[in-house]
Amino acid sequence: MLEPQYSLDRLLAERTSLATLASAHEEAMPDGARVVAPVESQEVWGAGVTYLRSRDARREEAVDPTPYDDVYEAERPEIFFKAPGWRCVGPGEPIAIRRDSAWNVPEPELTLVLDAGIRIAGYTVGNDISSRSIEGENTLYLPQAKTYEGSCSLGPCIVPVEDVPAPFTIRMEIVRGDRVVFAEETSTDRMKREFDELARWLANALTFPVGALLLTGTGIVPEPAFTLRPGDVVRIDVEGVGTLANPVVEVGRTLA
Repeated sequence: MLEPQYSLDRLLAERTSLATLASAHEEAMPDGARVVAPVESQEVWGAGVTYLRSRDARREEAVDPTPYDDVYEAERPEIFFKAPGWRCVGPGEPIAIRRDSAWNVPEPELTLVLDAGIRIAGYTVGNDISSRSIEGENTLYLPQAKTYEGSCSLGPCIVPVEDVPAPFTIRMEIVRGDRVVFAEETSTDRMKREFDELARWLANALTFPVGALLLTGTGIVPEPAFTLRPGDVVRIDVEGVGTLANPVVEVGRTLA
């Protein structure tokens, strides 16, 4: 945990170079310390349909695929609020699927750490867990499909932007019992949009005094026959940034 004078809120508010800080304060993790999600008061936002695979997946789930075709080609990207920082979970903590959703998937994403000037200060790994059956039923249900307890994990660290070059290879595997039931990889060079472009659209009519985190979309989506189950473990590796692993639990109740 950073000392108060090095809190993430302060570093991003003051637009401090994370690379300079990291090189000056390299320390071993103390015994008994726990890695938590690398976020404090920041809001976490998401960008959707930034990969062709994501557009195709959203078309598969949707009653009307038109909005997803349109936004993939549009000048304005899809930007949505994902979670306040306090609602995010870190490495090893449970992520969740909704009990009232029959089709649920993880979404492995490179995540931009933006300072108060909306400059990219660093990168982390994100998992934007999504209830595809809820979103597919009606696009207006997107907040329920995207935001609930355990729907966003981040970690295991923030790597300064100066320390690792794009593009990034992203790999995900899902373990069920002692078996890998899904594995795939992609690269951020398959994205339709640039990182800076997404950051500019996010901040077009918003200010972020202590910075923000922006999930950049997913290029890995399991086929429609696949859904997460309680007890699964999702492992996401972004080359040069780190590995984020979380077990899956179920939350909520069926109201219908």
